[in-house]
Amino acid sequence: MQNDYSPKVKKLFEKYQRDEETAHMLYTKIAAREKSKYNKKILMQIASDEKEHALVWKRYCGKNIKPSKLKFLWYSFLARVMGYTFVIKLMEKNEYTGINDLLVIENEVPEVKEIIRQEKEHEEKLRGLLDEDRLKYIGAIILGLNDALVELTGTIAGLTFALTSTKLVAVAGIITGTAATLSMAASNYLAERANGNPNALKASFYTGIAYLVTVILLVLPYLIYPNNRYILAFITTLAIMIFIIFFFNYYISVAKSLSFFKKFTEMACISLGVTLIAFGIGIAAKHFLNIDV
Repeated sequence: MQNDYSPKVKKLFEKYQRDEETAHMLYTKIAAREKSKYNKKILMQIASDEKEHALVWKRYCGKNIKPSKLKFLWYSFLARVMGYTFVIKLMEKNEYTGINDLLVIENEVPEVKEIIRQEKEHEEKLRGLLDEDRLKYIGAIILGLNDALVELTGTIAGLTFALTSTKLVAVAGIITGTAATLSMAASNYLAERANGNPNALKASFYTGIAYLVTVILLVLPYLIYPNNRYILAFITTLAIMIFIIFFFNYYISVAKSLSFFKKFTEMACISLGVTLIAFGIGIAAKHFLNIDV
């Protein structure tokens, strides 16, 4: 075994070994919780591959590098909150981006070609794992999320400059948002039933939850800020709206292997466009109707 590698290459060996050990431990844990035998089998195979990769790097760096506990805990937390599909895809995406570094040492490490081949195979295998409820009902979630962002942000924008009171806007937002949540969930249930979906109730549940959570986040600034700080509350709501759009589209881009920028830009432009129109309507209503609150 060669041992005249540069310090930079040796550091790469240690990094790869730590990452592969961490991935092995995480995939093993996820597989232990998985109920589907098919998914469990693939996850254990991937975990086994990661362990083999770690042993390769161990031979080259000559050290027994332990998994990163911090990274393991972080990914375990994400798996609980955002689902194992998202975490697996995120880890595989990070590993895939490291292939360029592997190619640099391809001539020095014969096993690199096989490792790269296996990493690419993982991408193919993982496509069959997308069966979590949150991904099955992603259309229902998008419906609730997008509708809440467009409707409620527009409503809040109009009311903010018509009422000029955080408390009044909060009350109006809560009433409007709650009624819209129930209406959207019921409408989606009827639509899914009409389409013959046996899981219509579950789809409507995801739509309603997505809508309600969005309502709470958008109204929250108006409950926190003083009554006369409605401008600051509105700016904070806009920031929350952009964050929700960013977070959701990032999740979808990773879990479903879709383009992030295109979806994010489209959703943000629609929401901001409606908000701008509602902003103008609110100012016009206050002026022409001579509203003074």
